[in-house]
Amino acid sequence: MTLKDKLAAQKIYLLLAALFITSLVVSNLIFQKFFYWYPLDVEIFGTKLFEISVGILPYPITFLITDLISEIYGKKRANDVVVVGIFASLFSLGIVLISNAAPATSWSPVGNQLFSTVFGNTAIAVTASMMAYLFAQFIDIQIYHFWKRITKGKHLWLRNNFSTFSSQFVDTFTILMLLCSFDVISWDRFNGLLISGFLFKVLIAVCDTPLLYLGVYIFKKRFKLKTNEEIELL
Repeated sequence: MTLKDKLAAQKIYLLLAALFITSLVVSNLIFQKFFYWYPLDVEIFGTKLFEISVGILPYPITFLITDLISEIYGKKRANDVVVVGIFASLFSLGIVLISNAAPATSWSPVGNQLFSTVFGNTAIAVTASMMAYLFAQFIDIQIYHFWKRITKGKHLWLRNNFSTFSSQFVDTFTILMLLCSFDVISWDRFNGLLISGFLFKVLIAVCDTPLLYLGVYIFKKRFKLKTNEEIELL
């Protein structure tokens, strides 16, 4: 691979990392709004099916990106993005806490109470998200590369879905466990939200498989990669 190609691959890696971090941080900030996604009136354990937090919407993007980075750039680069994501979450948490502590002026469009209502639970959300995210992402990467090694770089759909299904269940379970423990969400909604959240993420994972295939195809064509070949960055 030429120096020009490596520089191009480096820029794309940084862009993917930026999308990953943005999706992760935003999901932590907007998690308190819940919506009903599915048109059928179906209930599971007293909770409507797919009655989920809007924070889930950008979150599957992070798993798609780590799978793409794992496939093209390798396990180490995927783990690097996960670690940077943790730092970004902590940094955003610090900014939110300082902003929440700063007293609002009398003419401020957003007062202390409203700001605290919207962002007051962010510390708990970020803590829960980081713990769940840490477990889930590393599980996702480990399982992905396990299947990649077993299949010798073939059957992309298998490692993409198997790794994502396992990691998304760990992610959903851990987040809900922590949020319920801190009384952000009542325990009577735990089972319903667990099933709804996990099923939604599974559906998204299945739907993003063609996007992963497209991304891998573009990378392999652009950088002339062979099966199981990874890009080594500068």
